[in-house]
Amino acid sequence: MSNTLKQTPKPLWKCGKCGGELKRGSVKASYLGNDFEVEELKCLNCGLVLIDEELALGKMFEVEQSLEDK
Repeated sequence: MSNTLKQTPKPLWKCGKCGGELKRGSVKASYLGNDFEVEELKCLNCGLVLIDEELALGKMFEVEQSLEDK
């Protein structure tokens, strides 16, 4: 019996627009007039970017709150 752990392959994300493969990379984002760079999944074919929940509810929410306070 082997004691090695089986590695589960990472799920391959596909673009909802064109079906192309998504790859993580640096992406420029603009939200409410503020620009910042983030590491996100981007389609290699059409360039569509997947914004994950952490970014949408984290950094973007912080920017929105800081602008509303002004």
